[in-house]
Amino acid sequence: MKLEIIKDEKSELEFVVEGERHTVPNLLREKLSGNNDVEFVAYKLEHPLDQRAVFVLKTKGSAKKVLEDTVKDIQKDIDEFKKGFEKAK
Repeated sequence: MKLEIIKDEKSELEFVVEGERHTVPNLLREKLSGNNDVEFVAYKLEHPLDQRAVFVLKTKGSAKKVLEDTVKDIQKDIDEFKKGFEKAK
C-alpha cells in the first residue's frame, strides 16, 4: 500500500491510498467519523477499475495528529480482536 499526500494543511489533509478500494479506506473513514475533532471525512474512487482511493480529512485541530491517533486506535482494535480470536480457538 502506497500513500501520496496531495494537500497538507494544518486542519486539512488530502491523500491517495494506492492499492486499496474500500477495505482500509472505509475502516479509516468510519473510525474517523466517530472522532469529535473531525469536521469532514470522505473518500472516493476515481475510477471503478482503479485500486486507488482519494481521501479528504478536515479537522478542528491538526489533521495529521487526528489521523495518526485514529490509526493507533485501529491497531489496538485489531490487536484486541486477535487476542479474542486466539482465546476462542
